[in-house]
Amino acid sequence: MTDHVTSDPDLSLEAGSRFLAAAGFVVDEAGGTRVRGHIDLGPEHHTPWGVVHGGIYTTAVESAASIGATAAVAERGQYAVGLHNGTDFLRASTHGRAWVLAEPLQQSRTQQLWLVTITSEQGKELARGQLRLQNVAREQPA
Repeated sequence: MTDHVTSDPDLSLEAGSRFLAAAGFVVDEAGGTRVRGHIDLGPEHHTPWGVVHGGIYTTAVESAASIGATAAVAERGQYAVGLHNGTDFLRASTHGRAWVLAEPLQQSRTQQLWLVTITSEQGKELARGQLRLQNVAREQPA
C-alpha cells in the first residue's frame, strides 16, 4: 500500500490523526520555503515530572519540516518523507505558547534539509531540530 498526499491537504488539527491533534501543532503559514505555527503548551504535554515532553518538540520539527518540504516539491508530483530527525531540547518549559519556525537549509532534486526552531513567548529557544527528507514520487491513480 502506498501513501497518498493530496496537492492541497487540510492542515487543521481536526483533519490530522489523533496523535497530531494531541501534540497540538497549529499551522499558521505553510509554503515551500517557510512554515510557521504554534503549540499552546500545558499539562497535557507534560512528563510525570511536570515539564513539557521532548516528543512534543520532536513532533513539531517533523511535522513543520515535512509540510514545508512537501509544499516545495508538490508541483513536481512528489511529497517528502523524513529520513532523520535530530532534535535538541534546550530549555525546560511548563506552559505557554511555543512558536515553531521551519526553513530549508538545502533543497535538491532528491533530498532536503530543514531547520526548525521552537521558541517561547519570551523569545527564548526551547528546542531546535534538523530534519533530512527524501523527495518521493506520488503514486499515480490507475
